[in-house]
Amino acid sequence: MNLDFAQIVPYIPFILQGIKGTLLVTLISVVLGFIWGSILALIKISKFGPLNWLAVAYTSVFRGTPLILQLTLVYFATPQLTGYNISQLEAAVLTFTLNSGAYISETIRGGIMAVDKGQWEAAKALGVPYRRMMLDIILPQGVKNILPALVNETIALLKESALVSTIGLADIMQNANVVKGAIFRYFEPYLIAGFLYYVMVMILTWVARVVERRMRRSD
Repeated sequence: MNLDFAQIVPYIPFILQGIKGTLLVTLISVVLGFIWGSILALIKISKFGPLNWLAVAYTSVFRGTPLILQLTLVYFATPQLTGYNISQLEAAVLTFTLNSGAYISETIRGGIMAVDKGQWEAAKALGVPYRRMMLDIILPQGVKNILPALVNETIALLKESALVSTIGLADIMQNANVVKGAIFRYFEPYLIAGFLYYVMVMILTWVARVVERRMRRSD
């Protein structure tokens, strides 16, 4: 096997710099995607027909088309359609937010519908307004039930963030590509990139398990 890790050692700090871009895109998109997904979920369980239909159609479009197609459309077509030169970071965050929101909305909707009907009836009997009931009673319980699914979505988003290298955003994958082009070796830089993604996923999984255990103690 023609391997030479000595050549890549000087470039490891450069690849590590990509962690900032990867985490930035992932964390912002997860937070905004959760907010957007929660709004979509509430629309889907509402009885307002037109908005309900639009939310379902939106979810269908974003779940039915490739993420890389959505990313390239947002980045390359936005200037053509609007005249606004969207930055790489803006395009990545916007695309991942819209995409993850579609998936998270279905997860949250399932969590909300899984809340015991007695909770709904008790809140209505006490005269709790619908908005307060959803924000203070139903939604917190629904999120608690779907925490593992939300963690899985975050992990998937972290790995899918590697697609931002296709539009030139400096993340782990893009920096690994730059190193590959500098030393004309493929295995070593991509192995380092894969190791970094794996470590971040393991850390995220561990944090999620700690949070889940603490939430169970509060039952």
